Amino acid sequence: MTYNIPSHLKGLSQDEVNSARAQYGYNQLEESHKSTWFELLVGILKEPMLILLIVISLIYVIVGDYAEAAFMLVAIAVVTAISFYQDNRSKKALEELEKLNEPLSVVIRNAQVLKIPTRDIVVGDFCITEEGRIINADGRILHSNDFSVNESSLTGESFSVFKDSTTADNLVYSGTITVSGLAVFQVQKIGKETRVGKIGESIRTIKEEISPLHIQIQKFVKTMAIVGIVVFLLVCLFSYIDTKNLVGSLLNGLTLAMSVLPEEIPVAFTTFMALGAWKLMREGIIIKRSSIVETLGSTTVICTDKTGTITANIMQLNHLYDYRSDTAYAKDEFDNEVLNELIDYAMWSSEPLPFDPMEITLHTIYEQTHKKDLRKSYQLFHEYPLEGRPPMMTHLFENSKKERIIAAKGAPEAILRVCQLTDLERDKIRKIIETFAQQGYRILGIAKSHFEGDNFPAKQQDFAFDFLGLTVFYDPPKEGIQNVFEQIYAAGIKVKVITGDNSETTKAIALQAGITNDAPAVNGSEIVGKSEDEIMTIAERTTLFTRMFPDAKLAVVNALKKKGEVVAMLGDGVNDGPALKAAHIGVAMGSKGTEIAKSAAALIITNDDLQKLIVGIAAGRRIYTNIKKAVQYIISIHIPIILIVSLPLFLGWIFPQIFTPVHVIFLELVMGPTCSIVYENEPIEKNTMKQPPRALGKTFLSINELGRSIVQGIAITLGILFIYQFTVQHGGSEEKTRAMVFCTLIFANILLSYANRSFYYSIIESFKNRNLLLVGISFIVLILLFVILYCRPVASFFDVTALSGSELAIALAVAGISVLWFEIYKLAKRM
Repeated sequence: MTYNIPSHLKGLSQDEVNSARAQYGYNQLEESHKSTWFELLVGILKEPMLILLIVISLIYVIVGDYAEAAFMLVAIAVVTAISFYQDNRSKKALEELEKLNEPLSVVIRNAQVLKIPTRDIVVGDFCITEEGRIINADGRILHSNDFSVNESSLTGESFSVFKDSTTADNLVYSGTITVSGLAVFQVQKIGKETRVGKIGESIRTIKEEISPLHIQIQKFVKTMAIVGIVVFLLVCLFSYIDTKNLVGSLLNGLTLAMSVLPEEIPVAFTTFMALGAWKLMREGIIIKRSSIVETLGSTTVICTDKTGTITANIMQLNHLYDYRSDTAYAKDEFDNEVLNELIDYAMWSSEPLPFDPMEITLHTIYEQTHKKDLRKSYQLFHEYPLEGRPPMMTHLFENSKKERIIAAKGAPEAILRVCQLTDLERDKIRKIIETFAQQGYRILGIAKSHFEGDNFPAKQQDFAFDFLGLTVFYDPPKEGIQNVFEQIYAAGIKVKVITGDNSETTKAIALQAGITNDAPAVNGSEIVGKSEDEIMTIAERTTLFTRMFPDAKLAVVNALKKKGEVVAMLGDGVNDGPALKAAHIGVAMGSKGTEIAKSAAALIITNDDLQKLIVGIAAGRRIYTNIKKAVQYIISIHIPIILIVSLPLFLGWIFPQIFTPVHVIFLELVMGPTCSIVYENEPIEKNTMKQPPRALGKTFLSINELGRSIVQGIAITLGILFIYQFTVQHGGSEEKTRAMVFCTLIFANILLSYANRSFYYSIIESFKNRNLLLVGISFIVLILLFVILYCRPVASFFDVTALSGSELAIALAVAGISVLWFEIYKLAKRM
């Protein structure tokens, strides 16, 4: 963006910037607290699992079992290290996202226009603001052009206020919105000293929402913690009545409490969400809060703007229709004197410093077709901003001789309505408009007026206008957009186009872009005055919404939400703000989007490529599926651990304490990385984007979903209990029985981690999705198992004995049967 800024505005030097920062600090309301490594460590040590380990270590020290105590201390160090690694990884990912979410501001320093982080603005800076931008400091206007600002965040008044350096109120305030034009202001107050800072508001702070899945996970973990306490007390009591050994009873109870606590689940959830958001950031998708990742995968409807989202937003001027000559001219015929007046007024009705692609094109055409450039001779002295339904805008220019130009442009219907034409003439022009619109062209009407004196009408529509003609733009669909919509439809997601353009143009572009539509388009004016139920019916059946204004867009989004849809709204303009804020997932365009759109949105696509939304939805589905795999794996493997610790004790079997805290903590150390590191790294399954979206409130913690995990866990338990009795029946000692049970459970754990990679495809098919972390961790676990079995000091410590090849084969076979029956279930499901 090139700014036409007066040359005398030089801005601060770097030394002046440094001096101002030393005196006034950074432009931020409150320095958010960053957790130190020590605070992270203290937080980890407060976790229930770590507290249990510390208690068990102390008991071992008290009874003089220093080897067991030392192992527990090592276990505490390992669990802490894993948790610290995960927490630190999540924290860094979120910090990176935070940096990217910080808005940029435009300043003049050393006579150069620079983009800087908003927090780096200092008192004395010359800031530039333009249409659609949030003002990020309090200051005094030095230079402006057609500048108006909405101060509703401070005053509650929603109308815009025109200001310049000569008005009585020439101040601008942080948190307000530039509605039109451009201004350069000198910063007077920053951060907490601004008006918005004084009243304690924070424009940039986004409150973290707790997702339905997060709430259910918290409830599940709390429930399991309560179960753990109850079971701990029961086992302690039962064991003490049986043995009269208080220390042994406490250890039994604590062992079972450790096996019940699914502390890996909240860790896995937080890690998956934070890292998912971080990975999307690397793809050019900035997510403002990590919980949006889960919601992305549930998207059922995408509401998209047309211009710049479906189309390339290049706005080629393809035709000019001149009313007086009643002729349409192609772009190679624009250098024709007949068109001079039409081109003149099309340019004058645009902003003097254009940033809209159509207005930039009109200025360029003016330059190419006019030898004498009058733009510096005339000054904009009065304007009517873009408004009305459909909208139009009017500019009034005057030169030093008091000669005036009054130019208007807007939606053809709006211009025809205010021009002095007969009904026959209007009908004739409407047919021409319809012909162009059916080819996907975007059309603006151009008109001129004459007015003496300064008592201007309150509304631009009250001028007496003469119709001059039409500007006919072509904004082609983006390359590859048809493929994008094919993927959206294949994923079971509906598409709604919500645009300010007319219905004929929108229909043509939708057809070219591959959008499925079998219903008539609905105009924004048709939504006004309708009841909530009527709007819900319209929103459900309609694909193309045209001539939409902010309130109508908001009404459609809210209606879709009431119908139970999970709505992603794509937009880039100021008028998209309310709908972006209301949608489950507001998506703003990073390159061409206004600051208002970016502020209201939950997700920003940095390169404006709609394909990135598909990437985001796929990532949301992958992450949800992987959390599901991790949690169901945790539940399935916890069940046999709980039952193997408790059943021999309750049933009075020969070896009641088959597992001690040492064995359980080893299993916990195996399970932690598997669920939170390995499954997070699991690639997306090939059928994921061909499934319909899941309902937002539906999670894998329902009884139907958990039933599968419980059955898997019980099957593994039956296999291990069989091994227990099989070994005992064949004269196995306690050490031999423990080794067989332990070995079978480890094998079952490894096989389960592979079986649960997919709840649909076979293990063999899942191997096509490479996950080297899973292979690596499985290999490490097997090495550790063999060290435990065959390294005598370690085997003695774990109270196990070496197993023969045939015994290992039996353990592997039983583990295989206990787990791999699930492959038959999946085969039946596929068939």
